[in-house]
Amino acid sequence: MKHFLPSTTLALLIGLTVLPMSASSFAANSWDNLQPDRDEVIASLNVVELLKRHHYSKPPLDDKRSEIIYQSYLKLLDPARSYFLASDIAEFDKWRFQFDDFLKSGDLAPGFTIYKRYLDRIKSRLDFALAQLSKGVDKIDLNTQETLLVDRKDAPWAKNEAELDDLWRKRVKDEVLRLKIAGKDPAKIQETLTKRYKNQLARLGQTRSEDVFQAYLNTFAMSYDPHTNYLSPDSAENFDINMSLSLEGIGAVLQSDNDNVKIVRLVPAGPAAKTKQVATADKIIGVAQGDKEMVDVIGWRLDEVVKLIRGPKGSVVRLEIVPASNAPSDQTTKIVSITREAVKLEEQAAKKSILHLNQDGKDYKLGVIEIPAFYLDFKAYRAGDPEYKSTTRDVKKLLTELQSEKVDGVVIDLRNNGGGSLQEATELTSLFIDKGPTVLVRNADGKVDVLEDENSGAFYKGPMALLVNRLSASASEIFAGAMQDYHRALIIGGQTFGKGTVQTIQPLNHGELKLTLAKFYRVSGQSTQHQGVLPDIAYPSIIDTKEIGESALPEAMTYDTIKPAIKPAVDPFKPFLAQLQSRHDVRSAKDAEFVFIEEKLALAKKLMSEKTVSLNEAERRKQHADIEAKQLALENVRRKAKGEEPLKELKKEDEDALPAEDDKTKPEDDAYLAETGRILLDYLGLSGSVAKK
Repeated sequence: MKHFLPSTTLALLIGLTVLPMSASSFAANSWDNLQPDRDEVIASLNVVELLKRHHYSKPPLDDKRSEIIYQSYLKLLDPARSYFLASDIAEFDKWRFQFDDFLKSGDLAPGFTIYKRYLDRIKSRLDFALAQLSKGVDKIDLNTQETLLVDRKDAPWAKNEAELDDLWRKRVKDEVLRLKIAGKDPAKIQETLTKRYKNQLARLGQTRSEDVFQAYLNTFAMSYDPHTNYLSPDSAENFDINMSLSLEGIGAVLQSDNDNVKIVRLVPAGPAAKTKQVATADKIIGVAQGDKEMVDVIGWRLDEVVKLIRGPKGSVVRLEIVPASNAPSDQTTKIVSITREAVKLEEQAAKKSILHLNQDGKDYKLGVIEIPAFYLDFKAYRAGDPEYKSTTRDVKKLLTELQSEKVDGVVIDLRNNGGGSLQEATELTSLFIDKGPTVLVRNADGKVDVLEDENSGAFYKGPMALLVNRLSASASEIFAGAMQDYHRALIIGGQTFGKGTVQTIQPLNHGELKLTLAKFYRVSGQSTQHQGVLPDIAYPSIIDTKEIGESALPEAMTYDTIKPAIKPAVDPFKPFLAQLQSRHDVRSAKDAEFVFIEEKLALAKKLMSEKTVSLNEAERRKQHADIEAKQLALENVRRKAKGEEPLKELKKEDEDALPAEDDKTKPEDDAYLAETGRILLDYLGLSGSVAKK
């Protein structure tokens, strides 16, 4: 869906004088004289006006929003409260309720003042850290009993420099300890950390007015919702980091996470996914080109890391990764080699398999259709090519083949499907319903557009289940929501992502604004926003919903409802859900894979709840060994149940190993997929239904 705003909206050529900066008490630095230029002032006024007129929710720019902007800005700059002093915050607090007025008048000086103070404080801390290292890593006492608070989001601001010095002394010690336990010798640790801090210092000196402006204005834009963003001219050039990485790069969606860069999603069939060595929530701490030296990227901006990762098709990039499965105190890394390439449409195409199950003494065949993305070959479609590829056309063909194989039902696998074409989500819905609305789109003015399937008759009327997880997003949620609202399929798996908003790109005089201007609703009137689609039968989530998903994003728009587009029909699944859940619980309690996942999640939850780490080497090593022993025990219980040989130690991936060949595993080997099939068969047995072929 394309949306355009009137060009007159941007004609805000207001001549304003840029206000002078307040004098700094710090020694002269390269950034002391940074200030916004006229283009940036005009761009900020344009953004204020666009948000006022066209943002979906049109919240007022007032004192309440000012407070949100202020706190979000501090959180962006200093999320772990490790740089600013309490005196800095007391000084900035005078502006707490004035950012609305500053933005309306084009006064960007306070935003610049805070950012420059932040740079001053970073420099001071890095200088201190380097001074600590200069004494020699081997001189750091790792035998004393002390701890470091690692979860500092609610910590009080340091009262004075001495408090910050003590915090950073502990931080340096923690870094040393992490690298030592990861197997690095003192000389290598000294070299790694010295280079890291010196590189960060060098990048401070390269800070431009543009960097400050983007950080400040983007904080303002994101106070409306996480998908409304200001993009500087440089960022606008390859605005969508997600797309630029997925279409010509490694196939990963990245996000800043304090001083690290975190993988949020892997593009199906993308280069990173193909390695089978990279997972959601992994942290990237180093990037190397081919066989060149690894560049430490801790503390780098997201756009800087992206520039390093991107490169020519066919070239190799090596990533140093801290797996998400590590304990918070465990800095053990692995190196993954990835060959950059464009994600081919045919590799993302829907594909089928047959799931063979024996249940209640009978053999059954279920068709499985895996849909990695909602795709449409626009070029071929617009050219009138009758053989153009699309999700719906491919699924229709696969359904025909499955019906000829006389399957007893169909499972559609939407796990990790991050969305794609809205047109395809609605077209696919039409294969399974007689006719009627497929999705509702509510605009900022309250007008509701109804997308409909106007063709009578469903292509497939047989039994069906949908398998979803936390990474099923956007178009996936529209399709899953429609299947649930029309009672066409059992929805099984995890709560979906919750991305239920529509954005447009609006050019500015300087950069661009990505703006939320509409919201998706299911035909039942429920929004897919924030809540996503809730499964009828839930599986334990491998992905932490507090870390990944719309509800994990600050200022995410809320879930709500509008008038339904259809009258609720009798739900054929509802009378049987309690029994289906009960049967699933009995099976999963005995299933080695489900037991493993549950226990692994419980261990991860326990580890993530720890707010402090020991700075005593012996204690830290013991904790590390205990965690590894627990993880090994869990793995071996699973292996024993599957008839496999136990491991003597947890396997570490070989950095030189080639990506695993495409699985020759059977659908039955996928615990979640097999269990979804069994739940569908349970329903067929309980309801007395038969597949309509």
